[in-house]
Amino acid sequence: MYPEKNREIIEKSRKGNSRAQYNLYNLYVKAMLNVSYRIMGTIEEAEDMLQEAFTEAFSKLDTYRYDSAFGAWLKRIVVNKCINEINRRKADLKFFDDMAYFENNTYDYEQLPELSVAQVKKAMDQLPQGNRIIFSLYLIEGYDHREIAQILNTSESNSKTQYMRARRKVKELLSNTYHG
Repeated sequence: MYPEKNREIIEKSRKGNSRAQYNLYNLYVKAMLNVSYRIMGTIEEAEDMLQEAFTEAFSKLDTYRYDSAFGAWLKRIVVNKCINEINRRKADLKFFDDMAYFENNTYDYEQLPELSVAQVKKAMDQLPQGNRIIFSLYLIEGYDHREIAQILNTSESNSKTQYMRARRKVKELLSNTYHG
């Protein structure tokens, strides 16, 4: 059993205490909005997915078993909501299982100056949706390629390839910012 620091507020929320649910929401809303935004790409879509995710989380609080941090459990719901919405729209994710293309095409980048988070986020926003999702799930959310493959219903190889492509594109965009 995971030692959950917010156990009392979670238990009150399970019992339908609206003040506890509001407090629980406030504890996690900012972090989960960031997760949703990095996947969805616009604040409006991120907010929509966030509200749906919290609605689902509150309706399924009885399934939370304290075997992981509540934030991790909630993040999984947020990520799944976003991915399901993207799949529902039949997003044009381009899948590549041929890693050789990327392994044989390397770029020699000069050392980039120190970058701000805003600059990196701006570059991420320019990625195609499929690349941005995998880049965000791997680099920012900390999922490994096996987990990403399960979430997106694809292969680990594809996840790695998409990540490499996204990383290369972000480097290129950032490099152009300073050298272009």
